[in-house]
Amino acid sequence: MRTVRRWLARVAAWIGLLLPVTTGCQTWYGGMTLPSGRYLEHFPQYIAPDPTFPLPRELASQEDPEGIARGGLGIGGGGGPIAPPPPVPADGGPR
Repeated sequence: MRTVRRWLARVAAWIGLLLPVTTGCQTWYGGMTLPSGRYLEHFPQYIAPDPTFPLPRELASQEDPEGIARGGLGIGGGGGPIAPPPPVPADGGPR
């Protein structure tokens, strides 16, 4: 009966020692979170840097309030839409 208990204690100890190393990407040791020994096997991830100002349209409207850079005519809209050309007759026009 003692040998069975010793064997179970040894198995539990090995599982307790090996389990944190084989699962996950991090391990906790001495109050520190450290990468596991297999961290070099993971593919690198690229995270694009954040822009200096996260709202580019709002920044553009603050830098150019009249909209000159966008081709706008300012507040009020200016002269309005351009009229379309007159329609062409179906028979080809006057002869």
